Amino acid sequence: MCGFVGAFDLDSGSQPIGEGLREELRAQVLEMSKKIRHRGPDWSGIYTGDNAILSHERLSIVDPLSGKQPLVSDDNKIILAANGEIYNHKELRESFKGKYNFRTGSDCEVVIPLYKECLAGGGDFAAMIEKLSGIFAFALYDSEHDSYLIARDEIGVIPLYQGWDKNGRYYVASELKALEGECVSIEEFPNGSYLYSGGESLPLARTALLTTPSNGGHPRNAPASPIRWYKRPWESYDAVKAAPRATDDKGEIINPSVIEKVRNGLEAAVKAQLMSDVPYGVLLSGGLDSSIIAAITQKYSKKRVETDSKEGAWWPQLHSFAVGLEGSPDLIAAQKAADYIGTVHHEVHFTIQEALDALPDVIYHIETYDITTVRASTPMYLLARVIKSMGIKMVLSGEGSDELFGGYLYFHKAPNAQEFHEELVRKMSKLHLYDCLRANKSLMAWGVEGRVPFLDKDFIDIAMGLNPSDKMNIKIEGPSSASGTTSQRIEKWILRKAFEDLLPESIAWRQKEQFSDGVGYSWIDTLKKMAEEKVSDAEFARRENRFPVNPPKTKEEYYYREIYSRLFPSDSAAKCVPHEAGVACSTAKALEWDAAWKNMDEPSGRAISGVHDKAY
Repeated sequence: MCGFVGAFDLDSGSQPIGEGLREELRAQVLEMSKKIRHRGPDWSGIYTGDNAILSHERLSIVDPLSGKQPLVSDDNKIILAANGEIYNHKELRESFKGKYNFRTGSDCEVVIPLYKECLAGGGDFAAMIEKLSGIFAFALYDSEHDSYLIARDEIGVIPLYQGWDKNGRYYVASELKALEGECVSIEEFPNGSYLYSGGESLPLARTALLTTPSNGGHPRNAPASPIRWYKRPWESYDAVKAAPRATDDKGEIINPSVIEKVRNGLEAAVKAQLMSDVPYGVLLSGGLDSSIIAAITQKYSKKRVETDSKEGAWWPQLHSFAVGLEGSPDLIAAQKAADYIGTVHHEVHFTIQEALDALPDVIYHIETYDITTVRASTPMYLLARVIKSMGIKMVLSGEGSDELFGGYLYFHKAPNAQEFHEELVRKMSKLHLYDCLRANKSLMAWGVEGRVPFLDKDFIDIAMGLNPSDKMNIKIEGPSSASGTTSQRIEKWILRKAFEDLLPESIAWRQKEQFSDGVGYSWIDTLKKMAEEKVSDAEFARRENRFPVNPPKTKEEYYYREIYSRLFPSDSAAKCVPHEAGVACSTAKALEWDAAWKNMDEPSGRAISGVHDKAY
């Protein structure tokens, strides 16, 4: 996990930029790159070419000694700046034996021979990127063809932004803050997409003229827009409605192989993501998802996965981390899970005042004013600092499970299987705006890499390909949880069943608790009370004048927006933040499921009356 800034000044048929301007742009890019050095405190590197500059800030996880970036191809013609991890890099390396001479042990270097192979074969970049299993964003510059390729992983676990300066130059950066102040227009680079600037001779390359002129008044050639490379059949309900079911309509198991497939798929994902040459740990909130990831990680942590378990682990004891207010639900549950799993467990306590003091720094790093994200990012930001102080550079986390299995409590109100599945698809398409953004940027604020096995590409296909009826909270007879009987099956039942033997019963069947709730209910209650006190009725009444782009819907959002606008004043930055009504982390569409939600806009899980044990 790292950070990079790329600047491209490609003018079709023009001469390379002059030496003086090149040095000026180099200095500018270096300053931009310094703004994201928290993402990569281990090394800095820069490439300066005739029409492209790539600056990289490195967090060394794989091949710490020789894998510094930007990476350069064996023929010195291709330059790569990458952020993230390619988990199947060893298999890909094997396929290029005798065809390409690798210069480093970096997992990201495989992108270069893949690109060369793709270019020689006609330019099917979608097929090329599909071969990568991992979390990534990269900028590749081909000096021979004076072209670039930008790409981002399927879900958008790794952040990526694009922008244009007043002269029409094109920039990409790992965080928005690197572009703010230099670019007149900034957008998030879409997840699951790529952008290629090459000529029309390649079948999948599209070019168009930017309207912004260059210094000389000439328009620049650039791709019209990113092209979607990630497409899946399960995006349509028709593709999954007839999938084999694990249970019948009464909740009785009729096909245990479906449950076994879920277990085997997630275990394979966790094992692949243990690739590391530095100390790693697990985040353990005590909820189902993080506890499953911790339990599977413990299963493989005694050996190095890179050597097929022939070597003992470099760091044989697995450390787990939980954060919360004193006596919070998560801390209590996390200790139970850790004792059962056998991790070396660390509780990190914070006070509400410490969290309030950190809010401006948190918003600066996460680059959003979304209420849910700010609430949850603050304790994670504080936790990351402690993790880094202990020498841990990578942690595995449970993000993505709720979107794959319908874990949020509002899913209890889904009217039918089709609505349930289509909401999952909507949630998956927005993960990069919320949970993935929070997990990545909160941790990377302190140079800690977060990995998310639930969002492994192959496991996503398994989970999203399940029959939606197996994931729904269907009405059943008899007990459905360890706590007693109920007429409705507990959320994420199939996932719980797949891993119940690895966890204490009280954890395996614990009700969903959103992270910002679980760290201590008084945290959210205090934020709402503080916002009411700090934002006057008169200020809130004028919110559309103060913030014409995405006017805040609540005083809490107004308070965060004030902080955000001081840090990121441009309208482009404001537009990069999602702005959608919802309840308990739902999309706006799901508000139609319950008439009582029509006028609600509260992301806490406690908003779901009749479902959450401690609903408002």
